[in-house]
Amino acid sequence: MRKLKSVLLYTALGLLANVGNAQTTDLAALLEGDMRKLTLHSEPVDASDVVFMSEDGVEMTLADYEGKTILVNFWATWCAPCRKEMPHLSQLQTTLGGDAFEVVTIATGRNPAPAMKASFAEIGVENLPLHTDARQALARSLGVLGLPVTLIIGPDGREIGRLQGDADWHSDSAIALLTALTQPE
Repeated sequence: MRKLKSVLLYTALGLLANVGNAQTTDLAALLEGDMRKLTLHSEPVDASDVVFMSEDGVEMTLADYEGKTILVNFWATWCAPCRKEMPHLSQLQTTLGGDAFEVVTIATGRNPAPAMKASFAEIGVENLPLHTDARQALARSLGVLGLPVTLIIGPDGREIGRLQGDADWHSDSAIALLTALTQPE
């Protein structure tokens, strides 16, 4: 059954890709499973220019990723649902990460670097960044009220959609949706 669903999703994706721009395509057909929790905006929303810290201690903004679609995940070391979904995000980065797409993880609130590293080590995540938003300024500016929250931001730096709570970001539905969103216009 799962194989049939995969075939149907990828067939739908192929048909959608032929229609044109993913932004104007009805992506609702791809919202299955956990992706049903994803809210796609009718029009992209401006993202924030508030600074957060890279894992190297360098100030960054979301504009540093302009030109690629990013999946921004706000999480914390103490958040059980965050830890549950992090391996899925890691698998997604392995599958789709590259010039057109990247998973960006930002620990918001008090998350000491050693605890973040230990958390990733415990769950086997090695390919995601350990960015921080210690004062929660970025999270607040984006209306992030609970954790985890995941935003999809297009190459133009505008928010396309968001999902509150954990999700299987490596599901067939998630991969099909994100592939559609990263297709060239």
